[in-house]
Amino acid sequence: MLDQVRWEDGPWVPESVVGAEVPEVPRYRDGLHSGIGGLAHVLAEIRLAREWSTEERRLAEAIAERLNGRVPTETDYTFFDGLVSTIGVLIALEAGGAQVAVDRLVALATPDGWPQTTLGPPRFLPGTRVSDLTLGTAGVLLGALWARRTGQADARELSDLAADVLVAEMQTVPTGGDWPSVPPRFRTDPATRMPNFSHGVAGVATTLALAGAELGRPDLTRAAVRGAEHLVTLGDTADEGFVVPRHIPGHRFDEDEVTYNWCHGAAGTSLLFLALDHAGVEDIAGAAPREWHRRCLRSVRASGLPARLHPGFWDNDGRCCGTAGVGEIFLDSWHRSGEADDLRFATHLADTIVERAELDGPHAYWRFIEHRAPDPLLPPGVGWNQGAAGIVAFLFRADRVRRDGPEAVTIPRMDTWWALPPTNHPTVT
Repeated sequence: MLDQVRWEDGPWVPESVVGAEVPEVPRYRDGLHSGIGGLAHVLAEIRLAREWSTEERRLAEAIAERLNGRVPTETDYTFFDGLVSTIGVLIALEAGGAQVAVDRLVALATPDGWPQTTLGPPRFLPGTRVSDLTLGTAGVLLGALWARRTGQADARELSDLAADVLVAEMQTVPTGGDWPSVPPRFRTDPATRMPNFSHGVAGVATTLALAGAELGRPDLTRAAVRGAEHLVTLGDTADEGFVVPRHIPGHRFDEDEVTYNWCHGAAGTSLLFLALDHAGVEDIAGAAPREWHRRCLRSVRASGLPARLHPGFWDNDGRCCGTAGVGEIFLDSWHRSGEADDLRFATHLADTIVERAELDGPHAYWRFIEHRAPDPLLPPGVGWNQGAAGIVAFLFRADRVRRDGPEAVTIPRMDTWWALPPTNHPTVT
């Protein structure tokens, strides 16, 4: 990862490395998903293992300087690549500046959300708003809550702004409440809903449950419960598990109907039920939130991953869509519950990632598979969600757990802090 850092108006990394090809500076060079923002989070993990090297310290300082310099003019607000990402990065680096990003988000707010430039005609109308966690208003709420918990004084205003937009956008359905990624009034074609954590009701309801608890607003908790009640009607509860389709309606894409990862699968969706538990909710459709959480994890363990059972099944070892992200969620669960099976499974996933590493001199990297491509072996990714940074952060943590057991230090992050034991929760200052 470090050997891929380039310097041009500050640091940047390519999304992936293709032989001797000279990469171009990517469009989203600063964000969490594939940019230098993700490198900040692996640097935070490294700092628990040892002192930063001179190179690492220079990189950390340069990331903070680059992002702080962009905040006053930044218009991308998202969790993946914008101002919400910046809040998480600056807090991870203990660099200061998160409050300025909060203020910028308040300044960009409109009565129905935050302007974006990614989605437009012909599929979406001008002025389209997005509701989901990774690209939309729920991400703003998640970032505002994280800023507030870590001491940013004015984050309450931003939290209330985002929460009010989400409540207004809730669609009442016979089974509860729903939030498609893009509200239907902005679409020109029938919506395909992605109900899991990244782009759907699971992620939105998660942020509302957290906000209800953190802000003392029962109306937000009630909205989260309605979302969860709707979600559980969409899923499969066979064999005491729980898994929700990637897309509704399904079978519109050349892929398995369900998956088990952080973004569109049962691992990520499990975080909703821990958020409801954090909010004091006792029952969702006849079962406690913690039981729904365990159901999600049972489905993940029973799925067969990390084995590549057939083309298209579990061809990714990254944090967003693959093995590293699932491993983190199981380590979080073990730290919280002490369930030995969670630790065994997380350790198995870490061992599998080590086995799949490609070694080249001093380097290790991972190559994922796109089975539909003429050359199915993808080039090595670099960043947090789809590359080496996110994978090695998980391996650093897994190594720490093997060494220190239950006393292993954990890092609360913006998208998972409530999944850790309460003693690991940052408190409002």
